[in-house]
Amino acid sequence: MGGKLGIAFRKVDCISKTIYLNLEKNKIMRTLNVTISDIEFNKFGLKNNNLTFTDFVDMISKELSRQNLNKCIELAEKYGLSKMTMEEITNEVKAVRQNAKNRN
Repeated sequence: MGGKLGIAFRKVDCISKTIYLNLEKNKIMRTLNVTISDIEFNKFGLKNNNLTFTDFVDMISKELSRQNLNKCIELAEKYGLSKMTMEEITNEVKAVRQNAKNRN
């Protein structure tokens, strides 16, 4: 079960740790259990089994950003965009915007 987060939430056959997330709504605290493998636990640099929901969201957001950046870099290299100068990129953006204006 990969999903958007890739390895972060794949089911793996190994010893796992359970992280308890505190969800706050109207001052009633609830606990959400998320089970991840030791590999994932270490990958995210977790120090204990308790996280706030905010910390959990921040951690996942950073991982998604990292994965998206890597995908952008991969695509830029694939299509030769990684060799463009800032001036070339600026000119390309201006041309696309101008073309969009001309269609309207």
